[in-house]
Amino acid sequence: MRAFEAPVGKWHANCDDLFKTKRKGDVLENRDLKGTRDGPELPCEGLPVWKAGQGFGFLSGIRILDLTTSVAGPYGTMLLSDFGAEVIKVERPEGDDARHWGPPFLGGQSLWFSSVNRNKKSVVLDLQSGEGRERLLALVRTADVVVTNQPVNVQRKLRLDHESLSAEREDLIFVSITGFGLSGARSELTCYDLIAEGYSGVMDVTGQADGAPQKIGAPAADMLAGQDAAMATIAALFDRARTGKGRKIDISLVESMTRFLTCRLSSYLGSGDVPRRSGGTDSVIAVYQSFDTADFPINLGLGTDGIWTRFWDVVGDAEFGRRPEFSSNTARREHRQEIVERIQDILRTRARAEWLDIFATARVPAGPINRLDEVAQDQDLQDRGMFFALEGADQGLVPQIGLGIRIDDEPCVPRAAPPQLGEHTEELMRQLDGMETN
Repeated sequence: MRAFEAPVGKWHANCDDLFKTKRKGDVLENRDLKGTRDGPELPCEGLPVWKAGQGFGFLSGIRILDLTTSVAGPYGTMLLSDFGAEVIKVERPEGDDARHWGPPFLGGQSLWFSSVNRNKKSVVLDLQSGEGRERLLALVRTADVVVTNQPVNVQRKLRLDHESLSAEREDLIFVSITGFGLSGARSELTCYDLIAEGYSGVMDVTGQADGAPQKIGAPAADMLAGQDAAMATIAALFDRARTGKGRKIDISLVESMTRFLTCRLSSYLGSGDVPRRSGGTDSVIAVYQSFDTADFPINLGLGTDGIWTRFWDVVGDAEFGRRPEFSSNTARREHRQEIVERIQDILRTRARAEWLDIFATARVPAGPINRLDEVAQDQDLQDRGMFFALEGADQGLVPQIGLGIRIDDEPCVPRAAPPQLGEHTEELMRQLDGMETN
């Protein structure tokens, strides 16, 4: 097994408490996991293994009731949990839809579910029953924030809408994540990430010029909407601390995804030119695309006049780069085809690794086009806490993708692995019963 080669103390002042590791000189080495399963080693078994810890505590004392399923809502509440909020995940008896999304499964749990549900407490309630409804309302009265992603008509039918829940707590922050928002002609329509991407226009500008529209290779609308929900919730909590007022937050997958295209839409609105998909070769920056090398493709971004000059100097063709017709980005766009052909001829003469070394030295923005397995094995990303494995209660190792935000030189340490269905029902119901008794 590959060692996790981070100097002791690089990640956190108390590495021994955070990682299940053994010392080997100045290197932290992963706990030996060989023999934990039959067959080939899983990629997650080569990741740094973290112990659950306290993590960031900025939202400590905030309780969030998570009524969401799938990706957008759970991702948003997970972000809030990473910043310290307590998240109680209320699930139907059959569980979050994403629990059933697979294969792949690991330890009996969907990896899609595990990716967006760490730190949470799972409670199973049948909201169709009177008892389940009363238990939910009791939880609402203890919560600072309620997040739901049911369609508008379902919110009303189950009385999970803003009006019903805010009646239980006046200063409640109510967060709704739907496909099209709580108002408008399309508000009653059902929606998924794919549908939102189509509405937003991002699919029409993604893909090769002569190819079909393409979906982004990740649930982008879901992730963006979840992030928007978390951001708006933190802003509302900050405002409530000053004013004492609750808020109604309305997040739309389509609108979050549309805002993602701000630069493209602004360019159209101010010029009338409709962007078309081009395989990523039509940037406002004259040279901002991928090229072939002698072995693997490379991305190259010549975004300023200084970078442009350094590039041509380092590839040994300074005279070409200093031609007067290439003196500005606007001028270079007019000659894009000629420039691209010249660059392509040059880059094919060496391997990608050689070019990356050359460009790094010359401060020319360039990089590889990694496969996901290469991304997961990126040592720099691992050293910064982007990829790690947690040990779940019953499912063994659970691969996790980090928050990707470091504060005071520390990564966020999860408090708990993703929960099993209903794992915390008894614990939280006892708490409610105790509160009612008192």
